[in-house]
Amino acid sequence: MTNTPAGTGTLDGRNPGIDLVRGASILLVVSHHMALRIPLAKTDLAGIVPLPLLRLFSWFGYEAVFLFFVVSGFLVTSHTIRRSGSLSTLDPRAFYARRLARIAPCLLALVAVLSVLDLLGVPDYTITRADQTLPRAIVSALTMHLNWYEGHTGYLPGGWDVLWSLSIEELFYLGFPALCLCLASIPRLRTSLFALLALSLPFALDALANAPEIWREKAYLPGLAAIATGVCAAVTVAGRPAPRAGIVNATGCFALLALLAVFLGEHALWSLLGNMTMLVLTLGCALLLVAFQWGWGQHRLMHGTRWLRSYGFMSYEIYLTHMFVVFPLVGLFHLSGGAMRTGWLWFPPAFALSWLLGRATDRLVSTPANRLLRRWLQVGAPPRTPPKGIALWKPNRDA
Repeated sequence: MTNTPAGTGTLDGRNPGIDLVRGASILLVVSHHMALRIPLAKTDLAGIVPLPLLRLFSWFGYEAVFLFFVVSGFLVTSHTIRRSGSLSTLDPRAFYARRLARIAPCLLALVAVLSVLDLLGVPDYTITRADQTLPRAIVSALTMHLNWYEGHTGYLPGGWDVLWSLSIEELFYLGFPALCLCLASIPRLRTSLFALLALSLPFALDALANAPEIWREKAYLPGLAAIATGVCAAVTVAGRPAPRAGIVNATGCFALLALLAVFLGEHALWSLLGNMTMLVLTLGCALLLVAFQWGWGQHRLMHGTRWLRSYGFMSYEIYLTHMFVVFPLVGLFHLSGGAMRTGWLWFPPAFALSWLLGRATDRLVSTPANRLLRRWLQVGAPPRTPPKGIALWKPNRDA
């Protein structure tokens, strides 16, 4: 095992804690999309598994996406500071080129496949709403406003619908370099603005209280606030050594307890805090990332978590493609007779097949296209290696 510099929180060039957070998040997303169609509460697990755990794997896909937002802000900001020295010296061309190389290949491939399925009239992939069209769905997906389009016209088929979060994330990064450079001479003001945006999350949710459900879930401002939380966390730890072990342990334990309170004590917390609960979620995630960056639990995290970290390593690919697993499995479930009490047996295959499809997408699309685009755009990055044992290739496609 490679030695790790104090305070970096990385092993073999990777931060295992971040991969764990992303891995857990993508599992919750896949499980949520399965549970919408095969409710776990109606299966035999309802009499065996404690209700909080059953709810965790049924209804927390939305919260899991907000964890992704925080992680994204943290990673992109950390890598930008590492490459440029500071946010004030960010190179916009290189920044946009790396985002393009990382995001565009899978996005374009997904939109192409979904378009073909729609034209063929394949069930679950065909746009049927009278006020929605395939050309508008394509444009909304490629111009970062699919969430806005759904908010005004209704849900698109599941394969398209997952792109709502990507629209929010990439809109943030479209303006990120401009804000960083415009406030280059006053970095404290820049950080304060990111902090204000991060803390605006519960107020943004309050303002949306009377909006249609679809817009409450997919509005820009709450997602932007979550990303800003990750940005603030990255700026806080950048270039600073880790504090003494007691502070690191306290930070990690407090963050973990905050997340457990949200995920396992949802009803009590929401009744007490209302929309502030989502701020507990995003701040808890940010503190956990800070603790991981300081090296909290890094060696323990390497033992017995390879499978979960591998999900995190390919979380983008799995997120974009998992509905190609969910719909066929749900269809087979109904064809087999749809015995709801044994419906939970279809979840493990969904997790496994989603991983396999994500890995195939990574190897056949993400990695080669990312390398080709970086070479063509003349931007480089340190090799990004997967968690030990899950693969032999070394993709160069970090955020």
